[in-house]
Amino acid sequence: MIQYKNRYGDVFTFTRTEDGNILWQGNFEFVRYAYPNVYEDAYQAYTDDGSPEGDMTFEEFQDTIHAYDYKTDQYAIKNRKYAELVVSDQSRIVMVDPSGGPFLMVGMGIGMFDNSFEGLIIKELNKVPEGYLITVQPL
Repeated sequence: MIQYKNRYGDVFTFTRTEDGNILWQGNFEFVRYAYPNVYEDAYQAYTDDGSPEGDMTFEEFQDTIHAYDYKTDQYAIKNRKYAELVVSDQSRIVMVDPSGGPFLMVGMGIGMFDNSFEGLIIKELNKVPEGYLITVQPL
């Protein structure tokens, strides 16, 4: 078990599970979460409308739908109806940030807590009764 003390003195523990993942425990009373955006319906509506602001791949659309030009004070895609169709998938957590830390996010390395975690990145974060199960994978 690895212990981490945050800036408020809260102690969090990281314990390897039998399957090689990590159980993260501690004070999660005050915490922020992030969930991944879902773009499929928005992109479908955009293409169904004839791609009114130019042809874009799905990946380009994901980047462009939120792009804002501060010089012109406009979004790159001016019709905001497509942005309103972008929703969050609240069944999947991609970031957990308890007050005072530590901030953890899918895709982030976890070696900063202990050398035994070196070379591992976070694949998934799942809420469990004891805290969070961090599914890891090699870099």
